[in-house]
Amino acid sequence: MRTIRPLLAAVVAALAFASALLFSAAPASAHDVAESTAPANGASVAVVPASVSITFNNRPLAIGSGVTVTAGGENWADGPVEIIDNQAVQKLREGAPAGEYTVVWRVVSSDSHPIEGTFTFTAAAGSTTTASGSAAASPSASASSAAVPSAGTAAPGTGTSEPAADASQPFPWSIVGLAVVAIGLVIYLAVTARKKLAASNDSEGETPAE
Repeated sequence: MRTIRPLLAAVVAALAFASALLFSAAPASAHDVAESTAPANGASVAVVPASVSITFNNRPLAIGSGVTVTAGGENWADGPVEIIDNQAVQKLREGAPAGEYTVVWRVVSSDSHPIEGTFTFTAAAGSTTTASGSAAASPSASASSAAVPSAGTAAPGTGTSEPAADASQPFPWSIVGLAVVAIGLVIYLAVTARKKLAASNDSEGETPAE
C-alpha cells in the first residue's frame, strides 16, 4: 500500500494539471470595439452637426468617458458624454466654425477596460452665426443633424488602447495537446498503479514452499 499511495497522488496531480490546461484553453472575453461613428471617419458634411457619436458592439460604462471635438485649436464639445444604449454621444457648442474636426474619444468598455480612438470629418459650414457677439440660430440648423451619416457607417479611424481579442482567432491546439499528454499520463499512472497493486496482492497471497 505504501507504493500505491505515491502513485495515486501523482495521478491526482496529473488530473488537476490536465483540468487546468483545458479550462485555460477557453478564449478570453474580448474588449468592446467601436463599430461606427457619426459623422463617419473622413466624411464631409454640409454643416457642423449638433453632436457626434460612437457606436460600440456593447453598452460602455457611464464612468470615465470623454470626447473632445477640436477645430481651429479649440474644443467644441459641450457638456459630458451621454451613454445612450451602445452609443457614446457628445453634443457640440453653438458657433462651431466650418473646417476640419478631429474627434478623440475614450470610454470604459463593458468589461471595465478603457478603450479609445479618433476620427475626423470636415464641415462646409459652421453650425451657427455669431453676429453681434451672440449666438443666433443658423437657418440650416435643422439640416445639421440630417447631414450626419447613419450610425451604420464604418469607422476605420477608430482604435483601442488595448488590442481587442479576435473572435475568429485560431483555436489553441497546443494547449489541447498538452492536456491530452497530461490525460495520457494519468491513464499510464493509473494502469501502472493497478498492476503494482495486483502484483502486491499476488505476492502476499503466495505461501512459502516446504
